[in-house]
Amino acid sequence: MSTSEIYQNLLTSINSVVGMLELSSDSQLKKDIHTVSNYLNNPVFQIAVFGPFNYGKSTLLNALLGNKTLPIDLIPTTGAAIHVRYGESLSVSIALDDGNVITQEGTKILKEYAILDDQRCMRQDVTRVDVYCPHPFLKHGVELLDLPGTNDRVAQDNLVKDRLLSANLIVQVLDARKLMTLGERENLKDWLLDRGIKTVIFVVNFMNLLEPEEQKEVQKRMVFVAQSFRSDLPESVSNLYRVDALPALRAILKGDSQAAQTTGLSAFEAALSRIVAAQSNDLAVSFSRVLSIVNRVKEGAKIQIDILNAEIKLEQQKQQSKLDIQEKAEKLIKQGFQKSISDFQEWLYLPAILSRYQSEMSIALQSNNFEFWEYDRLRKTVSDYQEKIHEWVKKACDFFEKEYPGDLIISFPDNPEMLVWESLKTNPQSNNSKNNSKDNSKSNPNFASVAIPAGIGLMFGGPMGAAVLGGASYYLRKKKAEKEQELESASNANYYSNLQVCNQVAEEYLTRFSNLAFVTLQQYQYLAEKVITFEAEKQQLLTTNSDNQLQLLQGLLKNIDDELDSLNIKLNQ
Repeated sequence: MSTSEIYQNLLTSINSVVGMLELSSDSQLKKDIHTVSNYLNNPVFQIAVFGPFNYGKSTLLNALLGNKTLPIDLIPTTGAAIHVRYGESLSVSIALDDGNVITQEGTKILKEYAILDDQRCMRQDVTRVDVYCPHPFLKHGVELLDLPGTNDRVAQDNLVKDRLLSANLIVQVLDARKLMTLGERENLKDWLLDRGIKTVIFVVNFMNLLEPEEQKEVQKRMVFVAQSFRSDLPESVSNLYRVDALPALRAILKGDSQAAQTTGLSAFEAALSRIVAAQSNDLAVSFSRVLSIVNRVKEGAKIQIDILNAEIKLEQQKQQSKLDIQEKAEKLIKQGFQKSISDFQEWLYLPAILSRYQSEMSIALQSNNFEFWEYDRLRKTVSDYQEKIHEWVKKACDFFEKEYPGDLIISFPDNPEMLVWESLKTNPQSNNSKNNSKDNSKSNPNFASVAIPAGIGLMFGGPMGAAVLGGASYYLRKKKAEKEQELESASNANYYSNLQVCNQVAEEYLTRFSNLAFVTLQQYQYLAEKVITFEAEKQQLLTTNSDNQLQLLQGLLKNIDDELDSLNIKLNQ
């Protein structure tokens, strides 16, 4: 199984967590994860050489390769990361950001594309520089990486920092004349140690430029540097070497092997060969870098978890506050709704409604004014009670976000006026006074005997005539008074008979209306209480997006821990 396959599940979980951290596109953590992924997928053993400008990095690489592969006389300052790989002949390949690739024999083209410009800045259109060299050391999957000098420009430093993470072995070049400056110590910590890079070799250059006594002092300091830094190297390999790069290159170019031996190059070459042989498939080397990435991802995840917990707490407080308001609203709305129902029921109570409206309705029926009376006295009052009930139900729908069940519809019985006239037709005492007077003229013989012609007074004269006429007039007046009294008694009897019928019809109408309204109100109350009741869901806070993200993030972190445990088992086997 390849290294990339071993780490595949772990890298998948890492990338999933990073995706939830909402990092910016230029985040260093994102860049490092991408670099480590490439490092794990790259079967080539890469040796990166870095250090400040003019520390002799390119000269050291040329000495290793035994030729001016990197023409230092043409490139005073390296302006790009130059990959030196195996090739049958010395050639250069330049990849540009427009997709074009320039290939040329020899290395002269490097002067145009791989050096800094007049402002000491790298070219922005160059994406990769490859130098192919026919050296046996490179033939077995080894690649040398010459990096731009540090401590000059931020862009160069960022490039170097990123490329170091993808290298299997780091060669940090030091200047014997100013051994391990503060900047170099900071780079050692921030760029290497804190990122899990421990496969580091220190090469001290320019020792030959010092006096013998100074060389002894530097040698002591070199030993201290080597002992204070714990490298992940084979036991037989030191992490500190002295190499006089320029004398070594000159000796090799002249073919003076004896002179080359005094420069320390041979010991350094032997160390590189042993490291490549020992660590090409060393899982522990890659594990330390991946573990560093994991720790940084966990730190970011912890911050994100704290943020999510704060969001969840805030959301829960909002929800709880909303629940509290809804519970209070439920109580108030229920009270208001029940009161509006009770008020309506009290108004509809049959004894009360008969006492209040039966007499009024009876009079309205007698005067043929029922429709006006019903609208003004019943329907308007019912509408007021309905509106109060509707108001509370609508408030409940707004607070509890429920669908309005519709209005309370109270039906009224049919118009009762026809019932009155039907009752009058079947009641013998309900005939009017005019009909009675006509009938009485035919049925009462005494009434005809007093109908004296108007001219009868002409038959009598003198005192006798006057007496007779006076007696007749008295008789007639008496009969008329008796007749009027009789008609009045009949009219009164008819009035009270009609009033009794109207009272009975009014009682039947109001009784039916009360019963029907009570049933309708009860049915509506049942529907409305479902809307007003806050139900069981009020006891449970809703799951938010933050809850889901937190669960997912915690699950991914557990997957990472499980993968790390599995890798630890493989390391210890």
